[in-house]
Amino acid sequence: MAIPDFIRTIRADAGQQLLWLPGVTAIVFDDEGRVLLGRRSDNGRWSVIGGIPDPGEQPADCAVREVYEETAVHCVPERVVLVQALEQVTYENGDTCQYMDITLRCRAVGGEARVNDDESLEVGWFAVDALPDLHEFSLFRIKQALADEPTWFAPVTRP
Repeated sequence: MAIPDFIRTIRADAGQQLLWLPGVTAIVFDDEGRVLLGRRSDNGRWSVIGGIPDPGEQPADCAVREVYEETAVHCVPERVVLVQALEQVTYENGDTCQYMDITLRCRAVGGEARVNDDESLEVGWFAVDALPDLHEFSLFRIKQALADEPTWFAPVTRP
């Protein structure tokens, strides 16, 4: 996946030490109730759409930008689905990051789904009862986006 320029600048000083970063995931539905997915170029797996906000960028603006950059679909964020601190990840180059993911349910309002950058091999709309093989990360977010429930967050672990 593409590394934003501001992270390259931070890495020049911080090296490969752990960076705590925001992340935004967009669960996009069309008028038929299908969900938008992309098959990632870094691992070949189908996934929901997401990315890292630019400094000062609002999560909803990030969702709209990432969806368009990756799929050429225009969307409108509707609500926050979940907020979750993810597990630490170490990339092939040795960089370590941990993300605070904000997932938004979005509605498609235009554009034709297609590969729009080098982060995806394919993009497409899928019926929620006919999804390709997805990691639990994506499945959980789709499930929460479909539920008419308050924003999900991990249970409090301290008294």
